[in-house]
Amino acid sequence: MTGIQLKNSILQEAIEGRLVPQDPNNEPASVLLDRIRDEKAKLVKEKKIKKDKNESRIYRSADGHWMERFTDKKRPDVCIDEEIPFDIPETWQYTRMSFLISLLSGRDLQPKDYQDKEEKGTLPYITGASNFINGNLIKNRWTKNPVTISHKGDLLITCKGTIGSMAFNDIGDLQIARQVMAIFPYFVELKYIKVFIEFNIPSLERKAVSMIPGISRKDMLSLIVPLPPLAEQHRIVEKLEQILPKVEEYGKAQERLDTLNAELPEKLKTSILQEAIEGRLVPQDPNDEPAAVLLDRIRDEKAKLVKEKKIKKDKNESRIYRSADGHWMERFTDKKRPDVCIDDEIPFDIPETWEWCRIGSVFSHTSGKQQSSSNKKGGTPQKFITTSNLYWGYFILDQVKVMNFTDYEIETCSATKGDLLVCEGGAGFGRSAIWDKDYDICLQNHIHRLRPYKSGDLGPYVFYLIRFLKECSKLQAVGTAMPGLSANRLKAILIPLPPLAEQHRIVEKLESILPMLDAFKKR
Repeated sequence: MTGIQLKNSILQEAIEGRLVPQDPNNEPASVLLDRIRDEKAKLVKEKKIKKDKNESRIYRSADGHWMERFTDKKRPDVCIDEEIPFDIPETWQYTRMSFLISLLSGRDLQPKDYQDKEEKGTLPYITGASNFINGNLIKNRWTKNPVTISHKGDLLITCKGTIGSMAFNDIGDLQIARQVMAIFPYFVELKYIKVFIEFNIPSLERKAVSMIPGISRKDMLSLIVPLPPLAEQHRIVEKLEQILPKVEEYGKAQERLDTLNAELPEKLKTSILQEAIEGRLVPQDPNDEPAAVLLDRIRDEKAKLVKEKKIKKDKNESRIYRSADGHWMERFTDKKRPDVCIDDEIPFDIPETWEWCRIGSVFSHTSGKQQSSSNKKGGTPQKFITTSNLYWGYFILDQVKVMNFTDYEIETCSATKGDLLVCEGGAGFGRSAIWDKDYDICLQNHIHRLRPYKSGDLGPYVFYLIRFLKECSKLQAVGTAMPGLSANRLKAILIPLPPLAEQHRIVEKLESILPMLDAFKKR
């Protein structure tokens, strides 16, 4: 149960007569209502208030129906069973809010009629929710020309825009704007009225029909109030003042726990991925073939493919090593380029059997075909996937488009089982998944295809590496028109490469842990 749910439950118990015990010695609410009628009649006679044409008395008929009888004798008694929400104790009475309070609606002032400095002869000007902070009034405007004045002790409530903020006027005379109402009671505990209104804010919000949400005078005054004896009103308020601060503390603690529960799986996931790529998730095995041997084997395979003219020679091919004086250096295959110190690119130390390398050194890269009207001619229609089909670790293929591809394009712009596919641009840039289908699929140009060499199936490990970089914001989109991850930036990403056997152990461990975190997050 949330803090708000607990508070609402307690408020409901209060207005239903279940929060504090009834005392048979208390003066019944019916006597209190009679006293209010006498006082209001006196004020009408003294012309201090106007007679309420809708004044009524709510009673229960002999056959058990709730009826409303109006002071206006011409109006017949009306059954209001559907308006009565629950039974109340015998000493309580139902009555309309209009019978218990005087309601003052505010009026806006022209800018020339208020100022942001307090001077002699000015009154505070309360304009809306920004003046209500944690049940207290904040003064930030003043006026010399008040037109609707609230007096000390009134209950103020915001009734337009952000509605339902309440505070007692502990300042004195002040001007209220049209976004605020002031409530003054007749012989009832105003703090109890506040409790009742607070409980009913959701129902008042539902009745708002204008473009700007608001509480109308009619809706407020027509509320049917379950009224306890005056002594019980005081006991209810006293009890709530003891309980609600604890409920608020509980609510804040619950919010912190909910935030922690929401953030913990993601933080833990990022931490686990970091441990994986830093060589701390699974133990190293000294019998594993070192990553340096794996890289040499990939280089030999690439050289053979270049010689067979199956791939082009990579002008940016490099080897990363540690110099005798401890600096990380990058040596390029292009002998004209000098070795470069890349200490500032190396984020952490790696185990001895690992190596640093660029993604472009261990994958062949290509992109899909651009979708345009000119591509409708030539070739044969082929299904192809876009970034809208590619998600983290999986594909959604219920809506796959069709475009013409030539034989050459089918070969160069399609994915086969085991390829690592990476989104290039948009909000989902970097989103990756391994194509795991037994059939090939063509690709749109906004998808990068990283195909591992036969010497090493690096796709699953690098998938988790890219996921880590994206989740910890180390993979950033660049560009203006459509920020994204270019081919050059993708191929230049520096990766810590474990021995192939350790990669398999890392992936196996991650695939057993991460689904449990995802399941915890969804609870």
